Amino acid sequence: TLKDMEEDILEGLKSQELEEYLNGPFTVVIKESCDGMGDVSEKHGCGPAVPEKAVRFSFTIMNISVSNNSGSVRIFEESKPNSELCCKPLCLMLADESDHETLTAILSPLIAEREAMKSCELMLE
Repeated sequence: TLKDMEEDILEGLKSQELEEYLNGPFTVVIKESCDGMGDVSEKHGCGPAVPEKAVRFSFTIMNISVSNNSGSVRIFEESKPNSELCCKPLCLMLADESDHETLTAILSPLIAEREAMKSCELMLE
């Protein structure tokens, strides 16, 4: 996702006259969301509908800042953070949002990857 935003990041650096900070260090603030989508049941054949609930785990990049000699300068800020357009779905699963055991089992790899990303470096080209 950050690679897709490379133009926005470069534009933010230029607008703040911070081109010399192409290598950062950058701070990226992300909002995660896990929303129940309610009943998504389907009717199979002539029988009754099979009740199923769905959950969507997604994230939004809220802002990006770069550290320079005078502190931290924000170079990107999401103008509509609650919009579906900027919300990136990571996982869509058939589960009940109140079933914490299932959610934990499904989301554990995503959480582990998030922890690993906390120390990653963003390289702009």
